[in-house]
Amino acid sequence: MAEKKKLNQKQIIRDLAELLEETGLSEIEIEQKDLRVRVCKAQTTVAAVAPVQQAVATPPIAAPVATPPATAAKSSSDSVLTSPMVGTAYRAPEPGAALFVDVGTKVTQGQTLLIVEAMKTMNHIPAHKTGTVTEIMVEDGQPVEFGEPLMVIE
Repeated sequence: MAEKKKLNQKQIIRDLAELLEETGLSEIEIEQKDLRVRVCKAQTTVAAVAPVQQAVATPPIAAPVATPPATAAKSSSDSVLTSPMVGTAYRAPEPGAALFVDVGTKVTQGQTLLIVEAMKTMNHIPAHKTGTVTEIMVEDGQPVEFGEPLMVIE
């Protein structure tokens, strides 16, 4: 019985992968009873999609979209903490709890700044350096992509 279930799960994954190719989506997720399956394309494909989304967003809103790149340009590249994976960002350890950090918080290297949930796994994201959080670019519960800027630590 367990072997039949594994074969069924493999078929579901194959079907979802085919659906990704047919539709041009970068990821797809389904949930049925006690089974949750999420299929994503390789990171190189996700990176190729991100600039297209930014290019589309630029014409309608020229001033606000121009502001974040200018901020990123002012801060050195080693000051920006980026997401190591695709998932959902949480700024607190659990709903209703105090936030890990806020703008102005002094942090030490290795200190947990937020959590990125990927496939029901809570991944603690540590500070990559000691400093002060000067900007937070994600909201609690916001989906994030690989390489997306999360915070600036000066």
